[in-house]
Amino acid sequence: MLMKGVTLRGLEVFEALAATGSVAQTAELTGLSQPAVSQQIRNLETALGVDLVDHGRRPMTMTSAGRGFLSRTQTVLSQLRIAQNELTVMDLSHLNKLNLGMIDDFDNDLTPQLVTILAENMAHCQFKLVTAPSLDILDGMQSGQLHLAVAASPDQLPDGVAQYPLAQDPFMIVAPRGALSQHGSVEAIMQAMPLLRYDSEQLIGQKIEAHLARLGQNFPERFEIGSHQSLMTLVSRNVGWTITTPLGFMRAERFHPEIEALPLPFEPFSRDIVLLASDDWTDRVPRDVARTVSGLMQDLVITPAKRLLPWLEGSLRLLGD
Repeated sequence: MLMKGVTLRGLEVFEALAATGSVAQTAELTGLSQPAVSQQIRNLETALGVDLVDHGRRPMTMTSAGRGFLSRTQTVLSQLRIAQNELTVMDLSHLNKLNLGMIDDFDNDLTPQLVTILAENMAHCQFKLVTAPSLDILDGMQSGQLHLAVAASPDQLPDGVAQYPLAQDPFMIVAPRGALSQHGSVEAIMQAMPLLRYDSEQLIGQKIEAHLARLGQNFPERFEIGSHQSLMTLVSRNVGWTITTPLGFMRAERFHPEIEALPLPFEPFSRDIVLLASDDWTDRVPRDVARTVSGLMQDLVITPAKRLLPWLEGSLRLLGD
C-alpha cells in the first residue's frame, strides 16, 4: 500500500519533471496545469518528508534524495506500464500459426518482452520469430513468409502489405566520447575523422546516403560496415564517427562509456518504425499488436533514450494512426 500522499499520478509528474527540469514542459507532457504540477510535487515531498527537487534553480535539478527516489520511481512505473501492456494485449488464442519479423534494433529488450507477451496469448499457436535488418524483413513480407513484422517504413510498400505507424526515429551523430571537446564542434569532428557508413545494401544505409546526397554533404568512402555492433565498436575505438538513430544508440548500451550521441549539424531527418501486416489478416489483430509494441517502445526505448538525451524531446516519439 502506498503511503498517504504518494500517488501514481504524483510519481508520473515527478518522473516528467526530472526529465524536463521545467514545470511548464511537465504540464505539457502530463496534460496538467502548471499549478497542478507544482502541487503534485509538493504533495509528494510532504508525504516523503524530503525535498526531491531544488525549487530555486532553473532548470530544476534533483536533490540527492530526489535522484535516489527517481531511480526507484522509474523502475516502479516501468514495471506497471509493462504489466498494463500484458493485461491489454489482444486475444490471439484463435490463431494456429504466426510468423513474426522484428527489426534487429530491438534484440536487447523489446523483442524478448514482446515474444513473452505473445506466447502467453497463443496457447495453441505455431510461432516463428525472425530478427533481421529491415530489407530482409520486407522481403519476408513480400514473399508471404512473414505474417506480421516490425521494421523501418520503406519508400514503397510491397503489394498486399499494410502498415501501422509506431514511432518516429530521428537520425543523429555518434562519435567517440571526448571528440566534441577535442575538436570543438560536430562539424569539426566530421572533417577530422572518417565517416563509418552502414552497408549500402541496408535500408538505413540507403536512407542516410540519400539524405547526405540531397544536402551536398560529401565524405570519403573508406568504411562500409554491415553489422551495427561492429559499427559501434569502431566508433568506441576512436576509428571514426557515424550516423545512426536513438534505437541504434540504445541498442549499443555497452559502448555508452566510450561513445556520445550528438544532434545533427544539418537539416534533420528521420525514419518511421511501423508494423507491417499481410492484407489477408484482419485489421483487429495487427492494430492490437501495434498498440502493444508501441507501449513497449515507449517504456523500454523512448523514455530511457529521452532521459539520457533530453534534446531528443519532440523528435523521438510515438506515432498515432
